[in-house]
Amino acid sequence: MKELPFYHIFNARGHGPSVDLAEKLLSIAPNVSGTDEGKMAKVLFVNSGSEANDTAIKLAWYYHNAIGKPEKKKIIGRLRGYHGSTIATASLSGNAIMHTDYDLPLPRFLHTDNPDYYRYHEDGETEEQFSERMAANLEAMILAEGPETIAAFFAEPVQGGGGALTPPKGYFERIQKILRKYEILFVADEVICGFGRTGNMWGCETYDLQPDFISCGKALSASYQPISALMYRQHIHDALIAQSEKIGIFAHGFTFAAHPVACAVALETLSIYEKDKTVDHVKAVTPVFEQELASLLDLPVVADVRSVGLFAGIQLMRDKATRTFFETDRKFGERVSEECTRNGLIVRAIGDRMALVPPLIITPEQIRELVGLLRKSIETVMHAENIAAKAA
Repeated sequence: MKELPFYHIFNARGHGPSVDLAEKLLSIAPNVSGTDEGKMAKVLFVNSGSEANDTAIKLAWYYHNAIGKPEKKKIIGRLRGYHGSTIATASLSGNAIMHTDYDLPLPRFLHTDNPDYYRYHEDGETEEQFSERMAANLEAMILAEGPETIAAFFAEPVQGGGGALTPPKGYFERIQKILRKYEILFVADEVICGFGRTGNMWGCETYDLQPDFISCGKALSASYQPISALMYRQHIHDALIAQSEKIGIFAHGFTFAAHPVACAVALETLSIYEKDKTVDHVKAVTPVFEQELASLLDLPVVADVRSVGLFAGIQLMRDKATRTFFETDRKFGERVSEECTRNGLIVRAIGDRMALVPPLIITPEQIRELVGLLRKSIETVMHAENIAAKAA
């Protein structure tokens, strides 16, 4: 802050922290394909996950104009997906409460299935069969709309706002084949998943994703400063440069993008992750997290527990055998969350699904304490509902 408290990056300006952070971020960016073509090549810094995803939408439109396909403008998100709260990213997000009375979603935004296997699988349907059905539905949507009109598909490796939903087996393998088949850009939203959350540095590595864009934020600075980033591959950059030379300017940016203080903090954060071996720590405690969470399944209201790394979703149900939900007005999940708070534990209730996203430095002892407090809180609300504390 003493050296350079602020300077913008408009008009070909720049500064050391932004350059150093860009180089560092690209050096650790995922490249599941292992080829030069699969590498992330460039970075645009912004201030929030919403701005990073909003920028990806703009660049997807700009890119297709640049390559002579101006009709490719529609953007596909997923039901219950969350990508931000700007006008465009709220439209992209598949949550009705983000649209109601905001006159959203805007035209051009479509939503395909939510891949919640427990909630939506048909009787006898395996995860692989469910994933095949999800992919078939996506392809049917693309064909109905016209592949020549679809610009991009957005997905979180693990759906955060949708309830900490891990993808079912084979899901992304099938989805990516369809995107490549119809030349649709793939944007991986790593704002929550990035920097160790899933047990790898990136959710893309965990699930073998090969996106064209990657948005990231939150843990980029451990949230000590507002900063996010959008990375993209060389073929995107080449088209952007060619189009901008044709127009005479690349007319995009934010005043506080690549803020030097935020960039310096992000650099130090990435350094600490390496020095403390944070990702290795997540891998080491993941088995404890999984084991402790699985113990909750003996509660009659705990129907489904899914986790990856230190990221978990717990589905609470009135009757898990028949997949019967609690009545909405009972607000069962919300009451569990409130009881957790009274017991000194912070969790998030997304309907009746509890999302657990503990600190990456959590210890095995703290994991046991966390799950113990969650059990206690669930049992308290069960007792209030006269639900016997016995296995279903």
